[in-house]
Amino acid sequence: MEFKNKVVLVTGGGTGIGKKTAQMFLEQGAKVVINGRRKDVLENAARELDPSGDRVACVVGDIGLKETATRLVQTAVQRFGGVDVLVNNAGIFKPTPFLDYSEDDLNANISAILKGTFFASQAAIPAMQTRGGGAIVNVGSMWALQAVGATPSSAYSVAKAGVHALTHNLAIEFAKDKIRVNTIAPSVVETPVYGTFLTPEQVKQVLPTFNAFQPLGRNGQPQDIANAILFLASERASWVTGTVLSVDGGVMAGRQAG
Repeated sequence: MEFKNKVVLVTGGGTGIGKKTAQMFLEQGAKVVINGRRKDVLENAARELDPSGDRVACVVGDIGLKETATRLVQTAVQRFGGVDVLVNNAGIFKPTPFLDYSEDDLNANISAILKGTFFASQAAIPAMQTRGGGAIVNVGSMWALQAVGATPSSAYSVAKAGVHALTHNLAIEFAKDKIRVNTIAPSVVETPVYGTFLTPEQVKQVLPTFNAFQPLGRNGQPQDIANAILFLASERASWVTGTVLSVDGGVMAGRQAG
Protein backbone atom coordinates (compact mmCIF):
# COMPACT_ATOMS: atom_id res chain seq x y z
CA MET A 1 0.00 0.00 0.00
CA GLU A 2 1.61 3.16 -1.28
CA PHE A 3 0.35 5.50 1.46
CA LYS A 4 0.22 3.14 4.42
CA ASN A 5 -0.03 5.18 7.65
CA LYS A 6 0.41 8.48 5.79
CA VAL A 7 -1.86 11.30 6.93
CA VAL A 8 -3.67 13.11 4.13
CA LEU A 9 -5.78 16.28 4.25
CA VAL A 10 -8.36 16.84 1.50
CA THR A 11 -10.29 20.10 1.28
CA GLY A 12 -13.59 19.94 -0.54
CA GLY A 13 -13.59 16.27 0.42
CA GLY A 14 -17.32 15.65 0.62
CA THR A 15 -18.12 15.24 -3.08
CA GLY A 16 -16.66 14.89 -6.55
CA ILE A 17 -12.90 14.98 -7.02
CA GLY A 18 -12.20 15.43 -3.31
CA LYS A 19 -14.28 12.47 -2.23
CA LYS A 20 -12.82 10.18 -4.89
CA THR A 21 -9.33 11.31 -3.93
CA ALA A 22 -9.99 10.58 -0.26
CA GLN A 23 -11.34 7.14 -1.19
CA MET A 24 -8.26 6.27 -3.23
CA PHE A 25 -5.86 7.41 -0.50
CA LEU A 26 -7.77 5.23 1.98
CA GLU A 27 -7.53 2.27 -0.38
CA GLN A 28 -3.76 2.80 -0.36
CA GLY A 29 -3.56 2.69 3.43
CA ALA A 30 -3.72 6.37 4.36
CA LYS A 31 -5.54 8.11 7.17
CA VAL A 32 -7.58 11.01 5.85
CA VAL A 33 -9.06 14.24 7.19
CA ILE A 34 -11.70 15.73 4.90
CA ASN A 35 -12.95 19.30 4.98
CA GLY A 36 -16.08 20.94 3.59
CA ARG A 37 -18.65 23.58 4.43
CA ARG A 38 -21.76 21.36 4.57
CA LYS A 39 -21.83 19.26 7.75
CA ASP A 40 -24.37 16.72 6.50
CA VAL A 41 -22.58 16.13 3.19
CA LEU A 42 -19.19 15.82 4.86
CA GLU A 43 -20.34 13.43 7.58
CA ASN A 44 -22.22 11.26 5.07
CA ALA A 45 -19.09 11.09 2.92
CA ALA A 46 -16.97 10.11 5.92
CA ARG A 47 -19.37 7.29 6.87
CA GLU A 48 -19.38 6.04 3.29
CA LEU A 49 -15.59 6.20 2.99
CA ASP A 50 -14.88 4.48 6.31
CA PRO A 51 -17.90 3.20 8.27
CA SER A 52 -15.62 2.37 11.22
CA GLY A 53 -14.50 5.99 11.54
CA ASP A 54 -11.02 4.77 12.47
CA ARG A 55 -9.20 6.26 9.50
CA VAL A 56 -11.34 9.27 8.55
CA ALA A 57 -11.97 12.52 10.39
CA CYS A 58 -14.09 15.53 9.40
CA VAL A 59 -13.48 19.25 9.82
CA VAL A 60 -16.52 21.31 8.88
CA GLY A 61 -15.91 24.91 7.90
CA ASP A 62 -15.04 27.45 5.24
CA ILE A 63 -11.42 26.79 4.24
CA GLY A 64 -11.20 30.40 3.09
CA LEU A 65 -10.99 31.27 6.79
CA LYS A 66 -7.62 30.84 8.45
CA GLU A 67 -9.13 29.37 11.59
CA THR A 68 -10.66 26.51 9.57
CA ALA A 69 -7.25 25.68 8.11
CA THR A 70 -5.77 25.72 11.61
CA ARG A 71 -8.46 23.33 12.88
CA LEU A 72 -7.90 21.05 9.90
CA VAL A 73 -4.23 20.58 10.74
CA GLN A 74 -4.84 20.39 14.49
CA THR A 75 -7.35 17.60 13.90
CA ALA A 76 -4.87 15.66 11.77
CA VAL A 77 -2.14 15.99 14.40
CA GLN A 78 -4.41 15.09 17.32
CA ARG A 79 -6.17 12.16 15.62
CA PHE A 80 -3.42 10.73 13.47
CA GLY A 81 -0.12 12.24 14.61
CA GLY A 82 0.84 14.63 11.83
CA VAL A 83 0.46 15.67 8.20
CA ASP A 84 2.15 14.12 5.16
CA VAL A 85 -0.01 15.21 2.24
CA LEU A 86 -2.32 18.16 1.61
CA VAL A 87 -4.75 18.19 -1.31
CA ASN A 88 -6.15 21.67 -1.90
CA ASN A 89 -9.30 20.83 -3.82
CA ALA A 90 -12.02 23.11 -2.40
CA GLY A 91 -13.56 25.58 -4.79
CA ILE A 92 -16.63 26.93 -6.54
CA PHE A 93 -17.50 27.27 -10.22
CA LYS A 94 -20.28 29.30 -11.79
CA PRO A 95 -19.75 30.71 -15.29
CA THR A 96 -20.75 34.38 -15.29
CA PRO A 97 -20.32 37.15 -17.87
CA PHE A 98 -17.60 39.55 -16.70
CA LEU A 99 -19.86 42.60 -16.47
CA ASP A 100 -22.35 40.67 -14.34
CA TYR A 101 -19.92 39.79 -11.56
CA SER A 102 -20.64 41.43 -8.22
CA GLU A 103 -18.02 42.21 -5.61
CA ASP A 104 -19.43 39.34 -3.55
CA ASP A 105 -18.98 36.96 -6.50
CA LEU A 106 -15.33 37.93 -6.88
CA ASN A 107 -14.70 37.66 -3.14
CA ALA A 108 -16.34 34.22 -3.03
CA ASN A 109 -14.05 32.87 -5.75
CA ILE A 110 -10.92 34.36 -4.21
CA SER A 111 -11.86 33.07 -0.76
CA ALA A 112 -12.85 29.50 -1.61
CA ILE A 113 -10.11 28.89 -4.17
CA LEU A 114 -7.09 31.09 -3.51
CA LYS A 115 -7.34 31.95 0.19
CA GLY A 116 -8.35 28.38 0.94
CA THR A 117 -5.24 27.03 -0.77
CA PHE A 118 -3.05 29.71 0.84
CA PHE A 119 -4.28 29.20 4.40
CA ALA A 120 -4.41 25.41 4.28
CA SER A 121 -0.85 25.30 2.95
CA GLN A 122 0.32 27.82 5.55
CA ALA A 123 -1.15 25.66 8.32
CA ALA A 124 0.06 22.32 6.96
CA ILE A 125 3.67 23.16 6.06
CA PRO A 126 4.97 23.44 9.66
CA ALA A 127 3.46 20.03 10.41
CA MET A 128 5.17 18.62 7.32
CA GLN A 129 8.47 20.17 8.35
CA THR A 130 8.37 18.24 11.61
CA ARG A 131 7.94 15.03 9.57
CA GLY A 132 10.96 15.81 7.38
CA GLY A 133 8.95 16.60 4.26
CA GLY A 134 5.64 16.13 2.52
CA ALA A 135 3.60 16.86 -0.58
CA ILE A 136 1.04 19.47 -1.47
CA VAL A 137 -1.15 18.90 -4.52
CA ASN A 138 -3.40 21.73 -5.62
CA VAL A 139 -6.35 21.46 -7.97
CA GLY A 140 -5.89 24.31 -10.41
CA SER A 141 -7.66 24.62 -13.73
CA MET A 142 -7.36 24.74 -17.48
CA TRP A 143 -9.42 27.96 -17.18
CA ALA A 144 -6.37 29.54 -15.54
CA LEU A 145 -4.38 28.76 -18.69
CA GLN A 146 -6.87 29.75 -21.37
CA ALA A 147 -10.32 31.28 -21.66
CA VAL A 148 -13.34 29.35 -22.94
CA GLY A 149 -15.99 31.45 -24.66
CA ALA A 150 -18.82 29.07 -23.79
CA THR A 151 -18.07 29.35 -20.08
CA PRO A 152 -17.03 32.92 -19.16
CA SER A 153 -15.33 32.48 -15.81
CA SER A 154 -13.00 35.40 -15.20
CA ALA A 155 -13.22 35.45 -11.39
CA TYR A 156 -12.73 31.68 -11.18
CA SER A 157 -9.84 31.87 -13.66
CA VAL A 158 -8.12 34.66 -11.72
CA ALA A 159 -8.36 32.69 -8.48
CA LYS A 160 -7.06 29.50 -10.08
CA ALA A 161 -4.21 31.40 -11.74
CA GLY A 162 -3.26 32.57 -8.27
CA VAL A 163 -3.12 28.93 -7.17
CA HIS A 164 -0.78 28.17 -10.07
CA ALA A 165 1.50 31.06 -9.06
CA LEU A 166 1.42 29.99 -5.43
CA THR A 167 2.49 26.51 -6.51
CA HIS A 168 5.70 27.84 -8.05
CA ASN A 169 6.50 30.05 -5.07
CA LEU A 170 5.97 27.36 -2.44
CA ALA A 171 7.85 24.75 -4.46
CA ILE A 172 10.96 26.96 -4.45
CA GLU A 173 10.65 28.22 -0.89
CA PHE A 174 10.16 24.79 0.70
CA ALA A 175 12.28 22.55 -1.53
CA LYS A 176 14.95 22.70 1.18
CA ASP A 177 12.44 21.10 3.55
CA LYS A 178 11.69 18.27 1.10
CA ILE A 179 8.13 19.56 0.67
CA ARG A 180 7.01 19.16 -2.93
CA VAL A 181 4.24 21.39 -4.31
CA ASN A 182 2.45 20.67 -7.57
CA THR A 183 -0.85 21.46 -9.27
CA ILE A 184 -3.29 19.56 -11.49
CA ALA A 185 -5.05 21.60 -14.19
CA PRO A 186 -8.21 19.77 -15.30
CA SER A 187 -10.62 20.70 -18.05
CA VAL A 188 -14.28 19.62 -17.92
CA VAL A 189 -14.74 17.01 -15.18
CA GLU A 190 -18.18 15.62 -14.42
CA THR A 191 -18.74 16.46 -10.76
CA PRO A 192 -21.68 17.75 -8.68
CA VAL A 193 -20.42 21.34 -9.06
CA TYR A 194 -22.48 21.70 -12.23
CA GLY A 195 -25.60 21.05 -10.21
CA THR A 196 -24.94 24.23 -8.24
CA PHE A 197 -25.99 26.38 -11.19
CA LEU A 198 -27.83 23.98 -13.52
CA THR A 199 -30.95 21.88 -12.95
CA PRO A 200 -30.55 18.08 -13.09
CA GLU A 201 -32.13 18.08 -16.55
CA GLN A 202 -29.78 20.80 -17.75
CA VAL A 203 -26.79 18.87 -16.44
CA LYS A 204 -27.89 15.82 -18.45
CA GLN A 205 -28.29 17.93 -21.56
CA VAL A 206 -25.29 20.26 -21.27
CA LEU A 207 -22.40 18.10 -20.04
CA PRO A 208 -22.42 15.67 -23.00
CA THR A 209 -22.01 18.63 -25.36
CA PHE A 210 -18.53 19.17 -23.90
CA ASN A 211 -17.26 15.67 -24.71
CA ALA A 212 -15.99 16.84 -28.10
CA PHE A 213 -14.20 19.78 -26.47
CA GLN A 214 -11.53 17.38 -25.26
CA PRO A 215 -9.43 15.93 -28.13
CA LEU A 216 -9.66 12.51 -26.46
CA GLY A 217 -13.42 12.73 -26.96
CA ARG A 218 -14.79 12.60 -23.43
CA ASN A 219 -15.20 14.67 -20.30
CA GLY A 220 -13.05 13.85 -17.32
CA GLN A 221 -14.25 11.82 -14.35
CA PRO A 222 -13.22 12.36 -10.71
CA GLN A 223 -11.01 9.27 -10.84
CA ASP A 224 -8.99 10.76 -13.73
CA ILE A 225 -7.99 13.66 -11.52
CA ALA A 226 -7.59 11.57 -8.37
CA ASN A 227 -5.16 9.26 -10.19
CA ALA A 228 -2.98 12.24 -11.05
CA ILE A 229 -3.20 13.63 -7.51
CA LEU A 230 -2.07 10.34 -5.99
CA PHE A 231 0.83 10.15 -8.42
CA LEU A 232 2.07 13.65 -7.53
CA ALA A 233 1.68 12.90 -3.82
CA SER A 234 3.61 9.65 -4.07
CA GLU A 235 7.29 8.76 -3.97
CA ARG A 236 7.03 7.98 -7.68
CA ALA A 237 7.01 11.77 -8.16
CA SER A 238 9.87 12.40 -5.72
CA TRP A 239 11.74 14.51 -8.31
CA VAL A 240 8.69 16.53 -9.37
CA THR A 241 7.93 19.90 -7.81
CA GLY A 242 6.64 23.25 -9.00
CA THR A 243 4.79 21.80 -11.98
CA VAL A 244 1.31 22.50 -13.30
CA LEU A 245 0.20 19.23 -14.87
CA SER A 246 -2.57 19.43 -17.46
CA VAL A 247 -4.98 16.53 -17.00
CA ASP A 248 -7.46 17.65 -19.60
CA GLY A 249 -8.06 15.12 -22.35
CA GLY A 250 -5.62 17.01 -24.57
CA VAL A 251 -7.24 20.45 -24.49
CA MET A 252 -4.05 22.40 -23.87
CA ALA A 253 -2.20 20.52 -26.62
CA GLY A 254 -4.15 22.36 -29.32
CA ARG A 255 -7.21 22.05 -31.51
CA GLN A 256 -8.11 19.37 -33.98
CA ALA A 257 -9.05 20.34 -37.51
CA GLY A 258 -12.73 20.88 -38.28
